[in-house]
Amino acid sequence: MKSTLIRTGIAAVVLLAAPLAAQAADLRQPYKAPSYSEPVYANWSGFYVGLNAGYGFGTSNWDVPAAGISPKGPVAGLTLGYNFQTGVWLWGVEGDVDWSNIKGDSACAAGSCETKNDWLATVRGRLGYAGWSGWLPYITAGGAGGDIKATDALGSESKMKIGWTAGAGLEYALWSNWSVKAEYLYVDLGSFSCGSCSVGGTSVSFKSSLVRAGVNYRF
Repeated sequence: MKSTLIRTGIAAVVLLAAPLAAQAADLRQPYKAPSYSEPVYANWSGFYVGLNAGYGFGTSNWDVPAAGISPKGPVAGLTLGYNFQTGVWLWGVEGDVDWSNIKGDSACAAGSCETKNDWLATVRGRLGYAGWSGWLPYITAGGAGGDIKATDALGSESKMKIGWTAGAGLEYALWSNWSVKAEYLYVDLGSFSCGSCSVGGTSVSFKSSLVRAGVNYRF
């Protein structure tokens, strides 16, 4: 009986000692720091072309007769740009030319005063942050150009104007070289003098906010 108890005790000690010995052996192994991999960012560098479409809404003020107009309507067109990426920062230039149907009218002393924009173009610099796994938030600013057409009961006149634009957007890299974006631009084309409008002419201004979506292909 005593020998049976001794053998049982020895077996229990062996069973308990084996895991402890294994743990002690592990402790004697040299420490290996976890491996580190550099984060992988989307590559935005190079030329790209694209399509954009959206909606514009803004203000147009007539001096004589005094009228405040809120033109609005769709826009759509082509985009061309170039990106240069340094680490997580992107530097680029982008241009676009859009067909525009932004227009509006208001009752005035001449019956009805209308302001219309038939085309709109911008050339802008872009600064973006490319460190968010395929996402590219950016700010943008530059020059803008387009026509301002003014019409009332006495006449109609159109003139191309150069102004400025600024805004921000968010682009996302899809499969291969494709990306999609959404952006907001504020455009100010200033004003022009419509000599055939009203009696003796009037000054007509045009300012607009654009909300656009687009798709780009990078070469």
